[in-house]
Amino acid sequence: MKRSILLLLLLFCAAQLVTAQSMQIQAIQYRPAASLYVEGKFMKTKKPYQRIDTASYPELPSAVKNLLTTSAGIVISFKTNSDLVAARWCVTKKKTGVNMTAIAYKGLDLYIRSAGKWQYAGAAGPTGDCSEAVLARNLGHTEKECLLYLPLYDEALSLEVGVLPGALLEPLGSQFRNRVLIYGSSIVHGASASRPGMAYPARLSRMTGINFFNMGLSGSAKMEKAAADLVASIPADAYILDCIPNPSPEQIRERSAYLISTLRTRQPGKPIIVMQSIIREKGYLDKEAGARVTAQNNEISRQVDSLLRSGIKDLYFIKADGLLGADHEATVDGTHPTDLGFDRMLSILRPRIMKILRKYPAFRQEK
Repeated sequence: MKRSILLLLLLFCAAQLVTAQSMQIQAIQYRPAASLYVEGKFMKTKKPYQRIDTASYPELPSAVKNLLTTSAGIVISFKTNSDLVAARWCVTKKKTGVNMTAIAYKGLDLYIRSAGKWQYAGAAGPTGDCSEAVLARNLGHTEKECLLYLPLYDEALSLEVGVLPGALLEPLGSQFRNRVLIYGSSIVHGASASRPGMAYPARLSRMTGINFFNMGLSGSAKMEKAAADLVASIPADAYILDCIPNPSPEQIRERSAYLISTLRTRQPGKPIIVMQSIIREKGYLDKEAGARVTAQNNEISRQVDSLLRSGIKDLYFIKADGLLGADHEATVDGTHPTDLGFDRMLSILRPRIMKILRKYPAFRQEK
C-alpha cells in the first residue's frame, strides 16, 4: 500500500514537472535571428543564412552554387538574461548524410561565454523540415553572451531565437577580429563533426578570437577558374587553401597556380597558406586511395615550390604528416575526421597557422 502511494506521488510530481515545462515552452517569445547579429557570411545576401548570393556568380559550377547556400560557419551572436534559450528553424528536404549526425547536418549548436571562454550549452537536431527546441534551460537570470551555430550541410530557411517573456534579447555584435577565409573540402565544411560548433573553422575562431570564415565546399573545392575568381574577390586579412583533398593531381597541376597567383594579385600583402590533403586513413590499406593522396600532395608541393621560386611573396605551405595521429582511430569513414580527429588536427594546425599570422601586424594579439 505504501509503495503504491509512493508511486502515485512520484507520478504526480513527474506530471507536474512535465506540465510546468510545457507551460514554460508555450510562453516562449521568439525573435527572428536575422534581427540579431549574423556572423560568418562572406557578404550580404538576399537570403540571410546563405554564405554567398550565388545568383551574382553565374559562372560557378552548379555543385559549388548549391553548397554555398548551406549555412556552414554562420553563427548568431546575442545576449539575454533568459533562464532558457530556445529556437525554431526550418531547413530543406535534403536527406542527412550517412557519415554525419543530424545535429551537425541540420541542427543548431549553442555556446555561452563562461569565465571568459566559450562553453558548449546545448544543441538540437531536427524533428522535421521545421523544428522547435529548448537548447538550454535553468540558466539563471544573469545576462549571458551567446553564440548559436547554424546547420553545416543544410540551409536554414528560417530561424528564430526564443526566450522567456520579458527577458532581454539583443544583438551582441562581432565576437571575433580580422577575417581569415578558409577555402576547402568537406573537412573544412564540417564533415564529420558531431555538431556545428565543432567544425574546425568554428573551433579555431573560439580558440584564437580570430574570425575563420568557413568556405568549405564538400567534394567540390576543385579550384575551377570561377571559384578561384570568387575566392580572390572576397576581402580578408589572410587566406587558407585547404582544398587539396578534392581535385585530382592533374587538376592541381592545371589550376593551383591560377588560384594562388590570382589571389596574390587581387589581395597583395595578405598571407596565403596552402595545406596538403590529410592522409586518408583508408589509404594505408587501400593502395589506390593511398597513391592518389600521395600524388595530390606531391603535386601541390611542386606547384607551391615553383610559385615561391618565381618570386610570389607571403605564400606559406603546411604539410599534412601526422594530422590525424598514428592509431588510425580518428575518422568516421576513413576520410572525414571525428571530433577526436579534428582535435588532433588543431593541435598541430593552430600553432603553425598562428606562427604565420603573427608575422603580420593585424594578428599580433592572440586571445
